[in-house]
Amino acid sequence: MTRNTFSRRKFLEGLAVGSGVVVLAACAPAAAPAASEGEAAAPAEGGDAAPAAGAVTIAWWDYMSAANGAALDTQMANYMEANPSVTIERTSIPFADLKQKLLQGAAAGQLPDVVIIDNPDHSSFAALGVFADLTDLVQTWGQADSYFEGPWASTVYQGKNYGIPDNSNCLVLWYNKDLTEPAGVQPPANWDELVSASAALSDGDRYGLAMSGVKSEEGTFQWLPFLWMTGEDLPTLDSDGGRAALQLWTDLVNDGYMSPGILNWTQGDVKGQFENGLAAMMVNGPWQIPVLKDEAPDLNWDVVTLPVEKQGASILGGENTAIVGATENLDAAWELLTWRQEPDNLKAYLLEAGKLPSKADMAQDEAWTSDPVLNVFVEQLKVAKPRNYGPNYPEISNAIQEMMQAAISGQKPVDAAVADAQAVITPLLPA
Repeated sequence: MTRNTFSRRKFLEGLAVGSGVVVLAACAPAAAPAASEGEAAAPAEGGDAAPAAGAVTIAWWDYMSAANGAALDTQMANYMEANPSVTIERTSIPFADLKQKLLQGAAAGQLPDVVIIDNPDHSSFAALGVFADLTDLVQTWGQADSYFEGPWASTVYQGKNYGIPDNSNCLVLWYNKDLTEPAGVQPPANWDELVSASAALSDGDRYGLAMSGVKSEEGTFQWLPFLWMTGEDLPTLDSDGGRAALQLWTDLVNDGYMSPGILNWTQGDVKGQFENGLAAMMVNGPWQIPVLKDEAPDLNWDVVTLPVEKQGASILGGENTAIVGATENLDAAWELLTWRQEPDNLKAYLLEAGKLPSKADMAQDEAWTSDPVLNVFVEQLKVAKPRNYGPNYPEISNAIQEMMQAAISGQKPVDAAVADAQAVITPLLPA
């Protein structure tokens, strides 16, 4: 396998769009020496994997919460029991910190073997040379056609494959039935009904609706479906539809139906507001299902697809699994990745974690179609769009976050915030 190189120029560019860093929680194998200044970073190439032999320790990074991480721990324990020569050292890093940690780890030669990465960020790290080119291994494996097009496409950069989809998810609307039913509020089907329901359910310290507008990918993730519902997209952000999508959020806050705290709330914080009765409705994903069942078993909630404007939309979320280009354990890492995708292993993990399959055939399994809650997510997934905006996506997302923060906080009028964001985003979009 060709060793990964990482140029100083590309590292600094990546660092500029990264987020805060945390202390490394576990030892990881050293990467190859950094390239000299000006040397281009070529994505690493993975060769044919031979069966792993001897004792191997696989260092693994992800950003899973405690509840979702428990499903990973179960799966890893099962793998290590079946493969006693393999030890997996898993490190959970906060979502907001993982990208920066990868950038700094690449420059310092301190990276894991395997990373779970948010799918829109995959191509950026492939372009930077952090992830191994697995194209030959994937072709030999022969499973690519079993995945949905969107999740699989997110693992591909310049025609080469740099990972495997781990799971898919999307956003739907959750509502507290013990609050909506006494108020005579039906689950909203469109934006007008969403506003009226949020108004009717707001009372004292309780807001009608909670969403995440935090200055991280979580904020972008929650807002983009509202843009797409208007029929617009990022190339036409500065449009009536783009302004309407941002105005909706801004008005919900200004009118007192949604807390100004959304500008600091992660999706986990949104779940907390909903769980504690401080929000009657929320926008969130299927990973919260096991969390709420565990933390609030008596909470009487249900879900519906997102209220629409001109058209239905949600966002394709989920994670991919990548192997780091500098790994000394390519064979063992690849064996682990493909074992995780075997039907029984994958199904058990996804159900415990509250996630949706990226594999088309598995999505038709009755475990998802017969469950009334999971089936809403499967239906919503049919109109979920990926964030396929190329390797500049982290910078694009940052511009969206700054737009949201400026408008919702009142620092800029909606029109100006949208126009400023469009000016930043347009040159960053793929040609």
